[in-house]
Amino acid sequence: MTVSIAMAGKGGTGKTSVACLIIRYLVRHGGAPVLAVDADPAANLGLGLGLEVGKTVGQVLAGFNENKLLIPPGLSKEASLSIRLNETIVESRCVDLITMGRGEGAGCYCFPNNVLKNFIDQLLPNYSHLVMDNEAGLEHLSRGTTECVDELILMSNHSIKGIRTVGTIISLVDELKLNVKRKWVILNQCPAVVDPLVAAEIDRLGIGVDAAIPEDRMVVEFDWHRRSLLEMPDDSPAVAAVNGLMRKIGSNRFTGEKA
Repeated sequence: MTVSIAMAGKGGTGKTSVACLIIRYLVRHGGAPVLAVDADPAANLGLGLGLEVGKTVGQVLAGFNENKLLIPPGLSKEASLSIRLNETIVESRCVDLITMGRGEGAGCYCFPNNVLKNFIDQLLPNYSHLVMDNEAGLEHLSRGTTECVDELILMSNHSIKGIRTVGTIISLVDELKLNVKRKWVILNQCPAVVDPLVAAEIDRLGIGVDAAIPEDRMVVEFDWHRRSLLEMPDDSPAVAAVNGLMRKIGSNRFTGEKA
């Protein structure tokens, strides 16, 4: 059964970089093949993984809405759209990538989004893990693009706004009754000593921080040089922190639920 991991948090908190390091861990510790889904309109996951994105799902759905009357006779709408969606998959040795992109064009997306959900569900049995990089609003999760999320990684940077966004997302998950099995709060780009104001906000909201990922110059340099974060060295502080988080997630997977 595929294990699904989803990222969420305020923009600029480093969700995409941490998603790449999670995928790095999975690839190096028997968790491949991995299906990576970039559901953030910023669409930077491919860059972090060193994969070249061609068509996005948004472009395919827009083209479908504009040309659905031109489907050849004998080919159903479902089959026609599924063929086009397959063209969005970027394949590599251990990781395949689907990039949602921005919604483009006019028209109703209810039918295409239902087909998209079925498309991803059909793909999942071929993968050990799904890692989805989301925008803060959890739009794709609330649409039910995937059946459930096993591990929801809630990201904040060292800021009060980031912590408050995490609190809002936790409330949203509960309000929408999303099928999320476990939630993990991560403080990214964290200094050696947490600012008292940030710590006070964490306490006020009753949020438990499960892992702190330190500021890591190597992550920035890899980004500057457009290098895949899958190639990050083991002595990277960020890599070590993410590896520790993944070991924690793995060791708790079958020993009880974490709210």
